[in-house]
Amino acid sequence: MEFEFIRNTLMGEYYVKCSMGHEIVGRWLQEEIGKDPAKIAQVEELIGQAFALPSQEHTLTGSEISLMIQGDEVLVQENTLSHDYEVEMESEFDFYDAESTASCGIEDFCILIERWKEFLGM
Repeated sequence: MEFEFIRNTLMGEYYVKCSMGHEIVGRWLQEEIGKDPAKIAQVEELIGQAFALPSQEHTLTGSEISLMIQGDEVLVQENTLSHDYEVEMESEFDFYDAESTASCGIEDFCILIERWKEFLGM
């Protein structure tokens, strides 16, 4: 997973761009975690729990996008996709779903979080 961090010094805003297929990861980091040290600490704690208990699913539910870690796999998806009922969707919605969910390895995810902290100066 490739990523880039951008800082708008005039507005004091931070942006995250991730490679195609991982856009939702960038949105999650930017919108759900942002510059909040407490939220970054929650993510790091979740990662620690995932390493300690890899057979369990570890979840951090955000207001719009959630993070799930199980074993060495990280899944980021919009909360609207985690409904309990099966919906038959036509193929034209497949592309939309591809922008609403993404997975990566835990090692890549750890690098993303560490680089984000460095970028923010934490």
